[in-house]
Amino acid sequence: MSIQQLREAIQSYIRPDTFPVGIKIVKSQSELPAKAKRPSQDLGYLITICQAVSFSRRYGWTIAMNGDDLSCPIAQVAFGYEEQLPFYSEGHLACGMYTDSLEAGAKSEQDVPKLSREESGYYVSFPLERAPFDPDVVVIYGNSAQVMRLVAGMLYRRGGSIPSTFSSRADCADIAIKPLQTGEPQVIVPCYGDRLFAQTQDHEMAFSFHFRDAAELVEGLEGTNRGGIRYPIPTYLRYQAEFPPTYQKLASMFPGAVSEASAGEEQVSQGSKLVQTEGKE
Repeated sequence: MSIQQLREAIQSYIRPDTFPVGIKIVKSQSELPAKAKRPSQDLGYLITICQAVSFSRRYGWTIAMNGDDLSCPIAQVAFGYEEQLPFYSEGHLACGMYTDSLEAGAKSEQDVPKLSREESGYYVSFPLERAPFDPDVVVIYGNSAQVMRLVAGMLYRRGGSIPSTFSSRADCADIAIKPLQTGEPQVIVPCYGDRLFAQTQDHEMAFSFHFRDAAELVEGLEGTNRGGIRYPIPTYLRYQAEFPPTYQKLASMFPGAVSEASAGEEQVSQGSKLVQTEGKE
């Protein structure tokens, strides 16, 4: 599955408002795309991982960053740039904001997917429109109907359901690290930081998957489209509207007007004929 085929299928069947984004962990600086922006050097300030994704999906920029470019302490630990210090692992960052105790906070931090220092590298995000290489993971932001459509596509062959976890924080790790570690796609509820720092909107969700599953997803999008699962979602419109009494009175004054009861019977009759005709097609 080429990136272009994947991009065209996403555009055809999902129609997201922002660019689908590829994410890749690159080991050496020499492998970085020539036009990639390093936040500390090219922007003049540090950013979060979720900001990098938003730069890619909204601006079409390729962002390359490591710990020297990263402002978020949680992501510093999650992406293997810094060690898990006791102050972090004991739950102090979560306690008082997300949890009511250090014990609960420690559980929250333990649950964040993490790369080891050996697995770490430069985090590169880019729009699939301008992909400099094959991504490790692809993430697509959209509304709940578009994400539902992606879920249906991914389950077309495998069936069942997609297991995902939600914690309201550190969605950058759920988007990129969890698919790499589990091999499974993820439905993403954007976290508080994604909304605050990366300007993710209230109506947006996301769906991320390992790039090796791209062909399966595209096949599923095509198959479910043939089966009638489509976006934009079709709305049922085959009914006769009801109007206020004054409207009905005016309608009854028109030459050749029929009574409301007769109109209802005619509608049922026409609906029956329509069903019979569609059943033969």
